[in-house]
Amino acid sequence: MVPSLATAESDAEKLHLRSPGVRRALIQGFLGSSLVLFGSFGVGWLANAADINRWSWIIPLRTEPWGVSLTTVALTLGCWVMFHAWLLLGRALREADRKAWRPGSLRIVNIATAVWSVPHVFCLPIFSRDVYAYLNQGRLVLAGRDPYQEGVSQLDNWFHFGTDPMWAQSETPYGPMFLWIEAAVMWVTNNHVEAAVFLFRLACVAGVVLIMIYVPKLARHYGVHGGRAQWLACANPLFIISFISSAHNDALMMGFALAGIYAAATADRHWSRGVLAAVLVTVSVGMKIISLVLLPFIGLLWAAHLIAARPQLNPWIWRFAAWFATASIAGAILLVVGWINGYGLRWLMVLAGTGDTGKSFWSPLGIADDALTNTLHALGQDASWTLDTLRVIGRLASVLIVLVLMFFGRDRQIMSRMTLAFTALVVLSPIIHPWYLLWLLPLFAINGIRNDWQTKWVVFTVAFFLCYGAQDQLSVWEFLDLDEQMLQLSLVTSVLCMTLIALLPSSRWVWAGGWFAAPIYLRLPGLGRTYMLHTFDRIRLTSTPSGGTQTTTAPQTAEQLHTGALPATDAEQEVRR
Repeated sequence: MVPSLATAESDAEKLHLRSPGVRRALIQGFLGSSLVLFGSFGVGWLANAADINRWSWIIPLRTEPWGVSLTTVALTLGCWVMFHAWLLLGRALREADRKAWRPGSLRIVNIATAVWSVPHVFCLPIFSRDVYAYLNQGRLVLAGRDPYQEGVSQLDNWFHFGTDPMWAQSETPYGPMFLWIEAAVMWVTNNHVEAAVFLFRLACVAGVVLIMIYVPKLARHYGVHGGRAQWLACANPLFIISFISSAHNDALMMGFALAGIYAAATADRHWSRGVLAAVLVTVSVGMKIISLVLLPFIGLLWAAHLIAARPQLNPWIWRFAAWFATASIAGAILLVVGWINGYGLRWLMVLAGTGDTGKSFWSPLGIADDALTNTLHALGQDASWTLDTLRVIGRLASVLIVLVLMFFGRDRQIMSRMTLAFTALVVLSPIIHPWYLLWLLPLFAINGIRNDWQTKWVVFTVAFFLCYGAQDQLSVWEFLDLDEQMLQLSLVTSVLCMTLIALLPSSRWVWAGGWFAAPIYLRLPGLGRTYMLHTFDRIRLTSTPSGGTQTTTAPQTAEQLHTGALPATDAEQEVRR
């Protein structure tokens, strides 16, 4: 049988590992990950009780100035090689050309993410040492203590297991189901540090797998290209480092949350999928309580299908019924969990009142606090109250926003409303850790991130947090007195890498065009001309006499930017004339 011409063209268009640019991106990303792996052995976090400390080839990397300097550069450089590989992959998949992504894109993104992730499975923890807190909290549970009432400092030898002393006397910020994972890991490994860290990392890899399964499924459900959503949310180096190298349990939280959202979004298949959605999101809450904000919107997604099936009833009857069912399922599960572990529901109250102290200089409330504090100090006034006050204001404002989004909006906008509600909780907090972006990015990718300034915002945000994480979380022995020098070395390495990446032809597309579909108009009084700054096809400035005919690029919809069905550029319009 002779294949049809359409089939042949489709096969020609389909992406393969041998497609231009793909293999280069895969190899470069793996090389970057390998550099990060090597760098982690010198400046990654190690517990005092870890056997790795006594490996002969590790000792000079951690105790000699040349070893610490070499691994600092390797770690930082590896992050930026991964970043450039991520951009190369996007370019190979037509992100740079703003054209429709070809068949097979999702498979390529999945393969790239898996290949780039392998070295990170074996890294020492970098960008954060929260995983060592998991070890001691697991020991605390096995010792019969209540982690919601006591800190890990109550344990013998807690410091040798690597927990940051800052949190030694704090209650755990994690849900009771994750405490079971912590206890199980420490029991299985018999308190062996390296084995425990590796098992926690594998648990987080399971969360990553869940995220990678459900991001493209949800994206397709909402009319967004699954491969592009996967590239934005899961292939970026911040995702791989934070959820695998750092072994943050946020991967499990988001994995179960996305699985629950998908079950609710497809509840039209069977009513039981609404029950499954409530169960899965409750498991997510059992990892970290922040995902509790998703439950009301799970109820709304469930209700939307019930309303469509039986429109004769008032929609609000179905919504309140779904909210009641969702709350009942979640409450019953949490009551059973509390009864089994003996914590009851008081952990909810403990976690509701627990939060990170301090502020991030990039958070909106952190910026506001700095401005207010500096103003008060300049006026000779006390400013000790500002941060706590802004924290309360932020919490009240976020609760109000969540309530408004729950009760107002169309059913087809529920996913967007859920995303904005989650965003409000994150943004209106004084402290925003880099991996908090990874709570939101999958949800925004599912809703659709336009290939204009929105995609650039994601790229630049990932770059900022890579730069910050690489220089902020370096484990350097105090006796070397090199902390400040390594911070500066990492920062200089990042600046040089960012400059080089910006100048490379393969990544100029990130900043050299594609910002806004419509030009920016500038009218200067007295000149009689209107200036137009074009930023989409390429950055250029044109002018016309005021009141004259203006040729512009037509505004683009999200659907056009997602699918590549773009309106004609100025140059194309001129050719057609």
